[in-house]
Amino acid sequence: MGDYTMMQWVAVIAAIIGLIVAFSLASWVSKAHAGNERMQEISGHIREGAFAFLKREYKVMIVVIVALFLIIGFALDWVTAVLYVFGALLSVLAGFFGMNVATKGNVRTASAAEESGMNKALKVAFRSGAVMGLCVSSLGLLGLGVIFVAMGVECQSVITGFGFGASSMALFGRVGGGIYTKAADVGADLVGKVEAGIPEDDPRNPAVIADNVGDNVGDVAGMGSDLFESYVGSIISAITLAVIVPSISPMFGGSFALPPMEGSLFPLILSAIGIIASIIGVFMVRGKEGANPATALNMGTYVSGIIVIICSIALSKVMLGNYNCAIAIISGIVVGIAIGKITEIYTSSDYKFVKSIADQSQTGAATTIISGMGVGMLSTVWPIICIAVGIFVANGFAGLYGIALAAVGMLSTTGMVVAVDAYGPVSDNAGGIAEMSELPHGVREITDKLDAVGNTTAAIGKGFAIGSAALTALALFASYSEVAQIDIVSLLDPMVIIGLFIGAMLPFLFSALTMNSVGRAANQMIEEVRRQFRETVGIMEGKAKPDYAKCVDISTAAALKEMVAPGLLAIIAPLAVGIILGVEALGGMLAGALSSGVLLAIMMANAGGAWDNAKKYVEEGNYGGKGSETHAATVVGDTVGDPFKDTSGPSINILIKLMTIVAVVFAPLFVSIGGLI
Repeated sequence: MGDYTMMQWVAVIAAIIGLIVAFSLASWVSKAHAGNERMQEISGHIREGAFAFLKREYKVMIVVIVALFLIIGFALDWVTAVLYVFGALLSVLAGFFGMNVATKGNVRTASAAEESGMNKALKVAFRSGAVMGLCVSSLGLLGLGVIFVAMGVECQSVITGFGFGASSMALFGRVGGGIYTKAADVGADLVGKVEAGIPEDDPRNPAVIADNVGDNVGDVAGMGSDLFESYVGSIISAITLAVIVPSISPMFGGSFALPPMEGSLFPLILSAIGIIASIIGVFMVRGKEGANPATALNMGTYVSGIIVIICSIALSKVMLGNYNCAIAIISGIVVGIAIGKITEIYTSSDYKFVKSIADQSQTGAATTIISGMGVGMLSTVWPIICIAVGIFVANGFAGLYGIALAAVGMLSTTGMVVAVDAYGPVSDNAGGIAEMSELPHGVREITDKLDAVGNTTAAIGKGFAIGSAALTALALFASYSEVAQIDIVSLLDPMVIIGLFIGAMLPFLFSALTMNSVGRAANQMIEEVRRQFRETVGIMEGKAKPDYAKCVDISTAAALKEMVAPGLLAIIAPLAVGIILGVEALGGMLAGALSSGVLLAIMMANAGGAWDNAKKYVEEGNYGGKGSETHAATVVGDTVGDPFKDTSGPSINILIKLMTIVAVVFAPLFVSIGGLI
């Protein structure tokens, strides 16, 4: 036991190193040139709007945190309740730090593109995103590391409280940010591009600032808290299983003991290696003038992945005496990369699927939507097969613990994955600032190229989030069955079938709530933009200034009002089923939600990404280019896809894990009640 006293600190030390690097990158970005006065003014509006939203969102979240703290404290125990608050606060901090730098990085990326070209612009945008990535993984590991140092393996019974805090805040952040960004985006696109015929990010469009604010609150802060939750959830599931499962008898290879201390430390040290690998990956990203920025980003991602694979092999042998656990980890990393690549094939305009949507858009918006839905549904096949193979391999070599390790492996380089993902909205914002500041056309070309790559990398990030959601939820499900003392969830039990149907329905109900929320908020935005075009004389001539603040306020108020119902659904549903129908029915519900939720999440994320890039493909000059009938049809497709890919789709991942973690946290309560029916 004494050998592990120092090793317990490895996670905490790596997390602190990650935060120091994030801080130094943030100060490097802050020192970059912020452009001319007009650019700084626009950037100031975006930053102001983003922080105004976060401030109001956090006020709503504090009410939820206090309420759940009291419920957990009285219903279960106060240690779990305190850890719940700790997890919630770190999740919020990760989003806040990342967005703080992203709202500085946008204008500096535009300025770098104007002064120095592609290479410097890529560096500024990527390092702005890297701050978010390193904050997400470092704060997550710091929290878990501190809990482990303080409590040792005893933390297993209460550490799920930390995950519950992270998950609940992630859902509110993702849904609130998603509704905000898409209400603004849909309003800006439909009235600006289609009705008024003005370009994207045109300063005459009243919704344009709200649209750019939305990129930050949805795609940076929301996405950051989403991956924070995935990251800590995977580690928590591995720690809980390490303590519950005394030995592993895999299908392949001999049985081996799983000592609680080594088994719990293993995912923490692996994640510590992942942070160092991500830091190395971040500094590997260097663009060359005229080269495709995707090459540089992929280089960083692959390098960090290879470092983790090599270290996991050594770590598995030294700590657990075999290579089985390393094989499980590698299967997770390979599945993550495979899902990312498959996602790219279905959502990038370099491949036939997006081109076919653009081709069918020549006959109008209806065929755009039909073909996009088809591509989205088709895109579920290979990711599901990859996840199934990953589960088979991980379970075959290391049992249920192996499945948890596959998720940890997949998310070990979260610092790099989030950096690549968050770089996209920074580039998108830079393009908006360039357009509104009327910078030379060449600047917009650079930011558009960065943004196009960002669209694909964002889709890959969502692929990682979906894959890890499936694996983490499955591992947490195993933890739930142990805590709830269920040996088998039988499909011959009518209560289980009832739970299964309720669970399969929940992702659809949740998506309906979030989609309708975006629809209602976008409706208000469209009416306001039309009103300003109609009533404010001189907007179209550029002589009068639109009222940007009014549109920012519409998005903020709508997002805060609309995010509450979907957020509460994920917490209330498992509590209601567990208390009323009992632990077996809740097991069925979790299985139903996992299977339908993963499929729906993949379909929505990929259909949305494909519609978006079909529009961009037409805007490049294909099928008539900008202003053509085909372009108008693809704008409609992109508008339908906006809430698919940025609100409902990514939020389903969190829904699945949040419901599972609520089940694990409250399982002792459900067992004591025994089901009211």
